[in-house]
Amino acid sequence: QHEDRPGFQYDHEAFLGKEEARSFDQLSPEESRERLGKIVDRIDDDKDGYITTEELKTWIKRVQKRYIYENVAKVWKDYDLNKDDKIAWEEYKQATYGYYL
Repeated sequence: QHEDRPGFQYDHEAFLGKEEARSFDQLSPEESRERLGKIVDRIDDDKDGYITTEELKTWIKRVQKRYIYENVAKVWKDYDLNKDDKIAWEEYKQATYGYYL
């Protein structure tokens, strides 16, 4: 569930992903239309020229999953303080609550 805000930024990010949405914000309307057309072609799995609800759901899940993996990769470095590719409870506490402790 979400609230629609002016400009529909939530939907924009859900459809494109946060980083991609930022890049679209910098494009001209013509460039946006062209790039969205290419994305729509990728969403249309059965290539019938239409996007179904299921195709759209699949696309949004794929985009959100990619965002989650990218986000985990970004914050992993902050939590894995000794760089052993594991996060111990002490590392987690330090990275999350360090300034409180």
